[in-house]
Amino acid sequence: MTKYNLVLKQSLIEECLSASSVHEVALKHGLSPSLLRRWVKGFEKHGASGLIAKYSHYDAQFKLKVLQCIEQGGLSDQQACIRFDIRGPSSIRQWRKLYDEGGVEALQPHRLKESSMPRKPSRQPKASPALPADAELTPEQMLAELAYLRAENAYPKKARCLNPSGSPYCAAKKTQAVQGLRHEHPLALLLRAAGLARSTFYYQSKTLLTNKHADLKDRIRSVYHGHKGRYGYRRITATLGNSGELINHKKVHRLMQMMGLKSLVKVKKYRSYRGAEGLVAPDLLKREFKAEAPNQKWATDVTEFKVKGQKLFLSPLMDLYNGEILAYQINRRPEFRMVSMMLEKAFERLSRDEKPILHSDQGWQYRQPTYRHMLAEKSIEQSMSRKGNCLDNVAMESFFGTLKSEFFYLESFESVEQLASGIEDYIAYYNQDRISLRLNGLSPVQFRTQALNQ
Repeated sequence: MTKYNLVLKQSLIEECLSASSVHEVALKHGLSPSLLRRWVKGFEKHGASGLIAKYSHYDAQFKLKVLQCIEQGGLSDQQACIRFDIRGPSSIRQWRKLYDEGGVEALQPHRLKESSMPRKPSRQPKASPALPADAELTPEQMLAELAYLRAENAYPKKARCLNPSGSPYCAAKKTQAVQGLRHEHPLALLLRAAGLARSTFYYQSKTLLTNKHADLKDRIRSVYHGHKGRYGYRRITATLGNSGELINHKKVHRLMQMMGLKSLVKVKKYRSYRGAEGLVAPDLLKREFKAEAPNQKWATDVTEFKVKGQKLFLSPLMDLYNGEILAYQINRRPEFRMVSMMLEKAFERLSRDEKPILHSDQGWQYRQPTYRHMLAEKSIEQSMSRKGNCLDNVAMESFFGTLKSEFFYLESFESVEQLASGIEDYIAYYNQDRISLRLNGLSPVQFRTQALNQ
């Protein structure tokens, strides 16, 4: 079957004749302009026969006539193809090369060349030596025959076990059966019993090894795209482990590299600046962010987003026990009311006996008398980072970095309202679905629920 049939060529020629240029039609259909021009010229010169693929053999006189006409008439190879109805310029170039190297004799068809050469006498196949009778077999030959019979007996059973409903005669199934029996029988005997060439066996073995992890690759790809590229190989390994599939993280890393999958989240940089303590409240946490139970240690901060010249502010409050965002408030302006409303939501999560430490930076909102009074009413101790030292409140800074890397920087927003809606969705995802390796591969809500049920 030809690549371009006659009907297609005729329709393209009609389109070329009605169009302003052949180049325009070639771009439209993804074809070579020179190929289209050759079809058009061939159709104009020879009609439909000029579009049919040529498979004829040309004699030396015809080839010499074409070359002389090109030389004397100043024709190009393309023009000569159209004039003499030759299948392509590559044939003329080949004739010219042969003529330059060997003259007219080199233009003779291959059949004539082969007929002039003496043929080698055909070799008669050697007759296979007759097998000795059973009584004449040596002990070594009998043992070898017994080993082959055992392999021949085991092979069909293995093939049926691997593919009980399908055909066991394809090369891939034969290879699988042979691989399953290699530890019991010699490879040469198994290949003989299966009727499988050694080269075919090794080729199929390599192919099976390549497709060995196809299902695992699909699951890794599903987890990666399900979390919109936010997960690296460690979190994907933990997610697969939560579903009961224990896989080494190195294998997941290697397969992700083969598939070109990489976490879209940028690596956070470490800064070691240490500032002075604030005058309003001391640093009670001292970078001890680990809590033994819920509502022991809280942290809060404010971050800013910009969308098309407009700003949006987020004030969340995190429980350091499991990293869960207990309350948050979104506002167009960095007003104190944003922080106070967030506090009121967080206070609803407290029982009477719970009196956590609330840690923040030295922002102006947290130095307000109203803020300090709200904490004192609930017997909550205030803690503040040292000046200019973000690592003293690294839990909140890490959350902001994660939020922006996994959500804000990966999306495009038309308005701050769209951004606010997306932030609400992401915080719900962060609390309920996004696993953390620090929490044994669980999400913050799952970790808290597990602790309460114990």
